[in-house]
Amino acid sequence: MPELPEVETVVRLLRPALRGRRIEGLRVWWERSLGGVRPRDFRRAVVGTRIGRIWRRGKYAVCDLERAGDSAGHLLCHLRMSGRLHVEGASSGRGPHERVRLLLSGGRALRFSDVRKFGHLGFAECASDALASLGPEPLGRSFTGSWLHAALRSRRRALKPLLLDQSFISGLGNIYVDEALHRARLHPLRRSDRIAARSAVRLHGEIIATLREAIAHDGSSFDTFYRTPEGRPGRFQDQFQVYGRQGKPCRSCGTPVRRLVVAQRGTHVCPRCQRAPRAL
Repeated sequence: MPELPEVETVVRLLRPALRGRRIEGLRVWWERSLGGVRPRDFRRAVVGTRIGRIWRRGKYAVCDLERAGDSAGHLLCHLRMSGRLHVEGASSGRGPHERVRLLLSGGRALRFSDVRKFGHLGFAECASDALASLGPEPLGRSFTGSWLHAALRSRRRALKPLLLDQSFISGLGNIYVDEALHRARLHPLRRSDRIAARSAVRLHGEIIATLREAIAHDGSSFDTFYRTPEGRPGRFQDQFQVYGRQGKPCRSCGTPVRRLVVAQRGTHVCPRCQRAPRAL
């Protein structure tokens, strides 16, 4: 958390406030927030550049940087558990848990705040190299039902841990895997190589539908950490079918939702809609 829908929401809302702005200065209060880059190297790389395209890859927000019209590297931000990006006036005081501030032209500032200090706002000369380990985008053209079926069949893993693996599919996390598996009526411990083509195509469709609906609702705010750059909570948590609803009736059949632990992650299932594998 945040997952793909939350990061996509952040990117869309930041885009009009950042694109075309020149980075004129830098303030760092927590060096580890720079993702291993030394502050002086980070300053040298980004100050004086202009922000171009702002986009998302998996759970990363990416800003392309330019100098005199030429590529000058990329800002890469991973929000992790409690990170937040927002644009405010440059002259106001340090905000709660503010770790990094980029001073922008026009008297504005891009601020990276992080309560738990797990996230980072770093720099990479080549974004494609830095993000090369990520799997396909679930909202991209290469993610098809036939690809998913073949990819599932080529592995012998439980469904949920595999879907959480960012090298398999990028951007999915605990919330949206639980929701998509419930919609597809698949148990999280089903073996991937035993998923029939029809079930894989159904799962493919439900992953896309779940993510698109979450983006339309500005993501999910089931705790106090995730807020949009404008300070608003997401609204998709009101649409959850199973996640965080243990003991409550399944919205599809009325059976109480159960909580399991799968790959050390809290997992929510409907025991009727999502039949457990026979081996269990």
